[in-house]
Formats: sequence, structure tokens, C-alpha cells
Amino acid sequence: MSADFPREILTDRLSLRRPEPGDLDAVFAVNSDPRVWTHFPSLRPTEPERVAAMIERWESSWRAHGLGSWIVRLRETGEVIGNGGSTMLGADAPDAGPDGPARVWNLGYRISADHHGRGYATEVARAAVEAAAQVAPEVPVIAYLVEHNRASAAVAERVGLRLVHRAPDLGNPDPAVLRLVYADRALTSAQLTAALR
Repeated sequence: MSADFPREILTDRLSLRRPEPGDLDAVFAVNSDPRVWTHFPSLRPTEPERVAAMIERWESSWRAHGLGSWIVRLRETGEVIGNGGSTMLGADAPDAGPDGPARVWNLGYRISADHHGRGYATEVARAAVEAAAQVAPEVPVIAYLVEHNRASAAVAERVGLRLVHRAPDLGNPDPAVLRLVYADRALTSAQLTAALR
């Protein structure tokens, strides 16, 4: 694995920066908005502590694997409009013998509802896929989402991921919901298990 990715990178319109302690309030404001959870409302965090735990998971990925999710800001104004990036999953799972390591880069993002429809999610996702390929190219990049979230599926497809799994979303309050996993390559059963955990 290569050295840590830079703390901040710039895309055409965005500043993508590793989280810092002062980011909690802005990230909570985006993530607690019901408008960004229309596809899975039961997961919406309503307490800052839940968002703080999310940020700590991103930071854990940064510390252990050299890459995690970023805080997303508009370059022009500095406004925090969300979070996104590639976070390592499955690193704590035992290697699966002939199946190999379970690790996958999880591509994820959440953009403020006030900024939907402007291509920011694709801009973050493209940067995240490129960063994962620089830090640990041997690890697949995945995106998992519910089937009725067509906007997220379109982002995954735009950045080169393809559908590798479609099945009932176990644990979802709505038993009719289907879970999709997109990936940049074929996954082993251990990697698919890590993606669905």
C-alpha cells in the first residue's frame, strides 16, 4: 500500500479534505436532513453522536489505510455541502483461505439536498475511485445502494462500476427493498460479504 493520500485535493469545483474535529456540526446538518435519506429514511442520524461515530470510522480508515471519506466543500465559497470518498471495509475480517482477502474500498457520499442535481456526487465519486486506485489498486472499489435509488446507481455507473449483486436487503424495515452492489471488478465471496456487512 502506498503512503497516505494528501489531506486535501481539489477537483474542478470542490475541495475534498480529510475530516477535522470542527467539521461535526456542518456534517451533521447535511446528514440529519430528511431530504437526503428519502431512499432509506430509517438510517437518518438524528443525534450528533451518530455522525461523530461516522466521522471516526472515516478517520480510522485514514489512519489504517491511508484513505477515507472527505468533507466536501465548494471551492468558490468554502461551504460544506457533504461528505464522500473511499473507506476501507473488511480489513478486520480474517482472510478467506483460497478466496483471498475480504477488503474492499466502499465508495460513498452524501451531498446536501440544496446541491442535488449539479453533478457534485459524480465529481466526488470520480475523485474517490482515482484515489483508491492510487492508494491500494489491488483492492476493489464497490458501491452498495438500494435499488430504488436510481440517482446513486447512475453515479456508480458513470464512474465505471458495474452491477455485481442484486438481492433482498436483509435487515431493511421494508422486506421488498433490494440491495445492489456495484464494483470495478469481479468480487470474491469474501469481498461481497464485506461489502454487505
